[in-house]
Amino acid sequence: MHHNGLRTAVLLGALSALILVVGAWIGGGGGLRLALVLVLVTNGLAYFFSDKIALSAMRARPVAEVEQPVLYRIVRELSYDARQPMPRLYVSPTMQPNAFATGRNPRNAAVCVTHGILGMLNERELKGVIGHELSHVYNRDILISSIAGALATMITYFGYIGLFFGSDDDEGPGVLGALLVMILGPVAASMIQMAISRSREFAADESGARLTGDPLALASALRKIEMGIRQLPLPENARLASASHMMIANPFRQAGIGRLFSTHPPIAERISRLERMAGYRR
Repeated sequence: MHHNGLRTAVLLGALSALILVVGAWIGGGGGLRLALVLVLVTNGLAYFFSDKIALSAMRARPVAEVEQPVLYRIVRELSYDARQPMPRLYVSPTMQPNAFATGRNPRNAAVCVTHGILGMLNERELKGVIGHELSHVYNRDILISSIAGALATMITYFGYIGLFFGSDDDEGPGVLGALLVMILGPVAASMIQMAISRSREFAADESGARLTGDPLALASALRKIEMGIRQLPLPENARLASASHMMIANPFRQAGIGRLFSTHPPIAERISRLERMAGYRR
């Protein structure tokens, strides 16, 4: 867990530094100052509005205890065991089995599950999934992922700025340089964001399994979720992409090179780690 935290801090620092370097290259001292302001503003927006953006993307609605008594009981028990406040609970009408947590800290957290996952998992497996999502909140992963996504998006914006306002003299990168930023910048930013997300998923699997005391329940849930996503992949659009990195499994169809740039580690590897936690040997 300590190694994952240090790695995440280094990667976020690298992503912020990349933005500052690109800003200075495109606009000199003025570009550097603009980049610094944008980094601060973007991080602030991600800090305060990440939950609203993700819940809106999945068309989630708040759910009352009378509607989902089992879900409420599971979340209440795990929150009590972790000595943390009860998060708000939401349900998305999506039939794909998936779940995510959002919110900048435990007092402002929300957990969202889909109709699909409620119908597919048994109570033990659902508890494993909720333990994973609550661990994301307790580890402050939601804030980290939101900031990483916002910073990565800014790289592309700088490329457009350089393309339309850059010059070929010594003060700017020129059109070719701006095109280079547009092509290589987002790739570098995506690689950093991917590394952060994958590291956080492994950590949440581990801490969630420790919270529930049942690693094999989460492993079983992940198997079913993977099968459900294959049958019902979500359409890849900007609205859903903004929330996809928060979900317990990548909601989109993955084939070929798309697997290399996934923000989630392979399900099989996650299951293998959970089985090792439980002392299971193939």
